[in-house]
Amino acid sequence: MTNDTNQLDEPLHWGAAFFGWICPGLGQIMLGHRRRGFLAMSGILGLFLCGIFIGGVDCVDRREDPLWFYAQAGSGPIAFAADWANSALLKTGKVGELIESPPSNPRAPAPLVSSFKTVTVASEIGTLYCALAGLMNIVVLLDALKRRPIDRANGEDAR
Repeated sequence: MTNDTNQLDEPLHWGAAFFGWICPGLGQIMLGHRRRGFLAMSGILGLFLCGIFIGGVDCVDRREDPLWFYAQAGSGPIAFAADWANSALLKTGKVGELIESPPSNPRAPAPLVSSFKTVTVASEIGTLYCALAGLMNIVVLLDALKRRPIDRANGEDAR
């Protein structure tokens, strides 16, 4: 353990954390850690897109599953775009047809759902994958917040 620098005195890189939320891994790339940034980007975006492919775009839904969406929102604007696609395209019937779903209350009218809505375990797995991608990106954001930038002239950590 070295005493040459105190970790508490090092500045926080808020810009890198912000751009890392906009596009996962971009914060590390901005700090000069390109390999780390591209690995984080491919892991987070790959996990999120696998969740969309497995569970469909309706696995990201901030109105029906707000607690899951809080975790999914950590992956950045891609979660908000998937939620928009779900609410503006699927739930309105612009894509696919709206069909009656069995009501949970027998006295209530039957709710209309999209014919593309997934109702199996695949939807739950897709929701979980997208949430894990968001939580993974939060860890990457915290890393970008405290990581030392690489001095581009020497190719070493700036101290």
